[in-house]
Amino acid sequence: MAIDKITTASITDDAVTNAKVSYNNNQFRNIVINGDMSIAQRGASSTGVTSGNYYTCDRWFIENTTMGTFTISQSTDVPSGQGFAKSLKFDCTTADASPASGDTIGLRQKFEGQNLQYLKFATSSAESLTLSFWIKSNKTGTYNVALFGQDSASTAQYFTKAYTISSADTWEKKTITYSGNTANGFDNDNARSLDLTFNFGTGSSNTGGTLQTVWSNYGTSADYYATQGVNIADNTANELYITGVQLEVGTTASDFEFLPVDVNLSRCERYYEKTYNLSVAPGTSSDPGNRRDSQSSDGAANAVAVRNYKVRKRAIATLTFYTGTTSGSVSYERSGASGTSTVNAWSKNGENGYAAYFGVGASWSGVHIEYHLIADAEL
Repeated sequence: MAIDKITTASITDDAVTNAKVSYNNNQFRNIVINGDMSIAQRGASSTGVTSGNYYTCDRWFIENTTMGTFTISQSTDVPSGQGFAKSLKFDCTTADASPASGDTIGLRQKFEGQNLQYLKFATSSAESLTLSFWIKSNKTGTYNVALFGQDSASTAQYFTKAYTISSADTWEKKTITYSGNTANGFDNDNARSLDLTFNFGTGSSNTGGTLQTVWSNYGTSADYYATQGVNIADNTANELYITGVQLEVGTTASDFEFLPVDVNLSRCERYYEKTYNLSVAPGTSSDPGNRRDSQSSDGAANAVAVRNYKVRKRAIATLTFYTGTTSGSVSYERSGASGTSTVNAWSKNGENGYAAYFGVGASWSGVHIEYHLIADAEL
């Protein structure tokens, strides 16, 4: 008996919909980098956090405008059976139950415009975006998470949505969909064009606004934070964990896209690279350095360190040299002497590498320079 086959010609055009064939099958569908919190080049934990910066898990900016004091750490507390090994943890160590009016605490990732062109923003074909993530806290209630975008020719626009942590100390998965922005787009360059911001607490001037559930021009911070009803800084018993953050094209969430560790690390190293071993936080090892240059010093008693990065940087990086645990210097050895030196001149500092001169006290035919290095090109 003959078996009928479904051929391409027998499928009508209107039967092939976005729900059946979508970006969700594409590799690198997750716009977020390091959404599983598995890479933490800066270290597994940072204490006494009272200001905004990158502290632990790569690509994740901790937003804190003096709203309590926190320990931010990479944790092994994860949702069971989901494939995650790490999460990012907020642990309040000094409470701020009455924050100043403009204070905030939250988490943010920033994206380059050139990586977002396929979203087709600023056209009638602008793609919807779906955010999914796992979250856990002892503080139940209403939180919000916003997209904030801007190109050089347009007013900044944002889109905020609320979600609820329903059960204390329980991992919950949240899924939120944002419609595409047909008005404003992104510059096609390496600059910051879109932010994903999780809000975990805010002061009084950022409350009482109207939740902007469509793309809206940025007006007041009260509208931006709007329904944020929880302050994770109000008690030292408060903790919050998050992992599995995925932002993708479409109106449905796909399973989290796990990447091999080398691929995930390389994506992070576009923005931040170190010479220390992956498990060693910069400035915490007595090893004088795993970069070693052997050469002659010039007539001005300078030796030069020249290296290419492992990964080309997003932009010209800010470099910090270390001699073991001491930042700002390198160690050197030459015949009859040794010591440390700081950068006294640059001949190159680009996206792909650097060349720096260090004074070594005299001209010698053989000089060894040892150092560690971090190269920071974060948005």
